[in-house]
Amino acid sequence: MKNKSIVFVLFLILSNTAFANVTLPNVFSDNMVLQRNTEVIIWGWANPQEEVVITPSWNNQKYKVKTSNQAKWEIVIPTPKEGGPYTIAIKGYNEIVLKNILIGEVWICSGQSNIEMNASWGIENGDEAVKNAANPNIRLFLVPKLTATAPQNNLFGSWTECTPETMKYFSAVGYFFGKHLQEELKDVPIGLISSNWGGTPAEIWMPEEVIQNDPVLLESAKTRKEESYGPNQPGRAFNAMIFPWTKFKIAGALWYQGESNVGSTVYDKTLSALISSWRKLWGYDFPFYYVQIAPYKYGENHFGGAIIRDAQRKVLQEVPNTGMVLTSDISPIDDIHPKDKKSVGIRLANLALANTYKMNEALVNGPLYKGMKIEKNKITVSFDYADGLYFKDKKADLFEIAGADNVFYKATAVIKNNTVVVQSGEVKVPVKVRYAWKNTDQSTLFNKVKLPASSFISE
Repeated sequence: MKNKSIVFVLFLILSNTAFANVTLPNVFSDNMVLQRNTEVIIWGWANPQEEVVITPSWNNQKYKVKTSNQAKWEIVIPTPKEGGPYTIAIKGYNEIVLKNILIGEVWICSGQSNIEMNASWGIENGDEAVKNAANPNIRLFLVPKLTATAPQNNLFGSWTECTPETMKYFSAVGYFFGKHLQEELKDVPIGLISSNWGGTPAEIWMPEEVIQNDPVLLESAKTRKEESYGPNQPGRAFNAMIFPWTKFKIAGALWYQGESNVGSTVYDKTLSALISSWRKLWGYDFPFYYVQIAPYKYGENHFGGAIIRDAQRKVLQEVPNTGMVLTSDISPIDDIHPKDKKSVGIRLANLALANTYKMNEALVNGPLYKGMKIEKNKITVSFDYADGLYFKDKKADLFEIAGADNVFYKATAVIKNNTVVVQSGEVKVPVKVRYAWKNTDQSTLFNKVKLPASSFISE
């Protein structure tokens, strides 16, 4: 019996030596999409000094790399134009063959519940969308909710083809974004990574040290209360749900978050730091497109929602290669989870088509505050993206102005040459103007493509 035990142990040792398997992180699996027309990093683990050979079927070239003394290997390989399906063989002592690989455009979708929200939650026309969701040229990776106190090198999950079954539980905004992108880019495959968690603040989605090293962000993060439905500690979701992707080449990121930061007065600084930290880790300034939070009844004894909306508007000016879509016209004020996710996804896709893919020259932004000019008792407000300004249903009652005392009064507003001229009998010498500044204010100012103007307050 003793000899049999020794033989068994020796067998295990020899097996482990002979088959010190090459392994891959789960971000690489059958059905994945790799970014087209670029160089991508493929990485994994094997025995130290083991040679690993990667052979993609699109060119059948062999790319060789030696595993480090830390049992890690990493190699850069070129990708062709869009196409597939392909295989990728990864061979060391063992061989892994990844199948049904497509080359196309990869986007990561992150944030809290409004981007987590899927068709099974009861979105508008959700059943019909699910029924028609089969699309082998769209691939999905749904990251499960995970936390970690330090950056992780792997996570759970795998790539799947888009089917009614997989789409039903995937980010609806992400899916509609990908579907519209895929339709407009013709036959380019789309890979979508959904990494989100309802009810979470922005601070958990960025590296902890970014917050620890910034006194303003740290002070703000300290105000977070412990919640039963998710983490509030800086970095916890980032470490487990974002960091494992940071070597995976992406075309860009979608972000829908901010409701859980209502109350913060430094959200523009927080979001700017998040974007910068992600780009630093990925190593390039990819496009970052986000959704301005919708009007909602946060309570009318404060302007927390309007302040977050304005902070999001400011990030456009502070951080390059960003874009923002507005939803105040498609979001009821009594539902923090608006059901129309298709319009949101399409608006995000239109931003990408215009700014990233240079395929759409149409107007894709709502009017954004540009500046103001004071003349006696009037303020003339100018906007970017102001072609064809009009007040929906002729409602022009969301502008307010204030004098040096900073007390705001409702102002009359008249459109003149795609600017808005505002005044109030209560304010003889105006110095400030604001628009849609209640938490529940739904913009009534639109441009010619029927996109709403953002809330703002002049500095």
